[in-house]
Amino acid sequence: MSKIVRRKEVLALIGLSYTTQWRLERAGDFPKRVRLGTGSVGWHLDEVEEWLKGRVRISE
Repeated sequence: MSKIVRRKEVLALIGLSYTTQWRLERAGDFPKRVRLGTGSVGWHLDEVEEWLKGRVRISE
């Protein structure tokens, strides 16, 4: 079973703002959230890490 991480940790891992992460999730381009309780959500850490690995690296 994967560890569940809350929004603050997710944002630190992905390096994006709350709004950008929310827009990606709404567009279906970010792992789905897990409802933990009333007003509490989290994400499976392994899904977030896989999403990060799938991002295109820009080389200059």
